[in-house]
Amino acid sequence: MVAEQPKVLYVTGEYPPMVGGVGRFTAELAAALQGQGAQIAILTDEQVTASAETDAVRVLPGRRGWGWRILSDIPACARAAGAEWVHIQYQTAAYGMHPAVNVLPYFLRRHGLRAAWTYHDLRVPYLFPKAGVRLRNWVTRLPLHAADAVVVTNQSDWESVQGQVQRGQLHRIPIGNDIKSRQFSAEERTRRRAARGYGSEQLVLGYFGFLNASKGGLTLVETLATLAGEGRDVYLMMIGERVGASDETNFRYLQRVEAAISEHGLDSRVQWTGHQSDAEVAADFNAIDVLVMPYEDGMSMRRSTLTAALANGCAIVTTHPQTPTPELVADSDLVLVPPRDPAATAEAVRRIAENPRLAENLRANALRASRQFSWEVIAARHLELYNRTALP
Repeated sequence: MVAEQPKVLYVTGEYPPMVGGVGRFTAELAAALQGQGAQIAILTDEQVTASAETDAVRVLPGRRGWGWRILSDIPACARAAGAEWVHIQYQTAAYGMHPAVNVLPYFLRRHGLRAAWTYHDLRVPYLFPKAGVRLRNWVTRLPLHAADAVVVTNQSDWESVQGQVQRGQLHRIPIGNDIKSRQFSAEERTRRRAARGYGSEQLVLGYFGFLNASKGGLTLVETLATLAGEGRDVYLMMIGERVGASDETNFRYLQRVEAAISEHGLDSRVQWTGHQSDAEVAADFNAIDVLVMPYEDGMSMRRSTLTAALANGCAIVTTHPQTPTPELVADSDLVLVPPRDPAATAEAVRRIAENPRLAENLRANALRASRQFSWEVIAARHLELYNRTALP
């Protein structure tokens, strides 16, 4: 006898067409779950238009804010949608840094609903002026004591919270591939480079995703300046939207990066693609020589930009993780350098640019490693979570 698949209400502060990794993650996961028989509804921001009843993944009328009213509104919404589970996709900036969402699992349990909680990061909410770090951390970790299931996306967050949850409550499920894999022939790659204004002999670096202070944009600029200063015919393609929708500090950091580009006289070497379709992003992944992602807080499997690059077979230079990342092998799947180290980053790019066999091996191994991040695999692991986790 086949078990009935679960009915789940996803709560997320952002969702397409809003720009942001959490929204994109939720949309991909919801579609994959629906394809495997689950019934999914989405509750998100009012900027997102509600979908028709006949749509596979139903988007409910959105919320104007994420204050204390959600503690009564969301349980009622779950009941109206026929949901058995409410799964909160958590990144505090997406909820205006308001703490109401952090206590939501307690209220869901009072209403007889199962609560799941995914930490996309462990950043703390604002709370109020002069609220100390200890209080903010306590609020951030409140869901560990109330949610029926807690999901983290990487080993670092696993190690940070595992001592605060009951056995069987915590699950590590990685972020999936944002951009579907495309593999270009040599001729297709040449055409794409030409369309972007690059010749076959030029060295083209790439960066993917919007900028914020944790992603090492200034290191990226310094790396480009170092390579250009050596007389190399080197360029940088900034693939995708410049900033996300949830955090206003992103705009200030973007201005710093743009100023650094101008100060180094690199404006003619940097191309910004802006927002584009997934197919166009994948084409640009195929066109570049090396993808450079110099995260200041280290490479992590919470980065959907990284898994998208793996899925498209990029030769990747990124930064050492803060904790072990068993999913990937250094110098086989990608090349690792210290954070905030333009000299080391430039040297890694040189290694790849001057060694075609290394570049080819990195691309092939990245593709192989990416299979564990397919949405079908990730959806199946979520279904297992919903079906095995019972109310206490």
